Parts: sequence; C-alpha cells; structure tokens
Amino acid sequence: MLRITDTIQIADWELVETFTRAQGPGGQNVNKVSTAVELRFEAERSPHLPGPVKARLKRLAGRRWTTDGAIVIRAEETRSQARNRELARERLAELILAATVTPKRRIATRPTLGSQRRRLAAKTQRGEVKSLRGRVDEAD
Repeated sequence: MLRITDTIQIADWELVETFTRAQGPGGQNVNKVSTAVELRFEAERSPHLPGPVKARLKRLAGRRWTTDGAIVIRAEETRSQARNRELARERLAELILAATVTPKRRIATRPTLGSQRRRLAAKTQRGEVKSLRGRVDEAD
C-alpha cells in the first residue's frame, strides 16, 4: 500500500515492478545483478484517483505517461535494488501529490494607467532610437 494523502492510497496490485541491469558504475556486479527498477502504475485505470487528479497527473508526468495510460518511472541511481525500489515509489508518490494540488485561478486585472504610460513612453523612445539609425548625409 502506497499512501499519498489521507484520501488517496495506491494498492500494491496497481504497481508493477520489473528489474533490469543498471547502467553506470558497479564493477563486475553490474553485469550480474538486476538492480535497476522500472515501476509501472496504471494511472488511467486506477480506481483510487479522482478524474481531475488524473488529468493533472497526465500533464505533470509528460514523457513518463504512456499511450495506454500508465506512468513508468525508472530508478537506477544506487547499487541496491531495495533502495532503487524505494526511490521509484517516492518519485511516484511525489508526482501524484503534486497532481492533487489544484492550481490557483488567475484573476484578470487591467493594467494600471502608470504602467500603460511607461510602456508607451518606452515604445516612443525605442522608435526614436531606431529612426536615428540609417544613412548619414555628408552635408558638412
């Protein structure tokens, strides 16, 4: 059981872990032991996630979201399989926790009179600088 919040808990049957050989340092051990963890969570079919959370999760997951609606997280930082499992589960929990936060609605405001005047003054000044560029007459 992976506990995200008080209301959201992911059951173990929803998580599929596969172990492969990791890349990077490890000496002879890296060729023998499968320490890298690939954690797969079927987010689209999960009964524990509400609809809006799934939508935000899909946007946050990015490339980790597969076409069939699963999130794939790979962890191969450490030489320990158990630690890599913990890291993958922590990353998934952080991702889901970030998706539970509803974004704040933007309140449309009008630009102030001072900001409008400053913008127009800056445009006028920039136009003057550009108008001074060009061919110089040799009337002297």
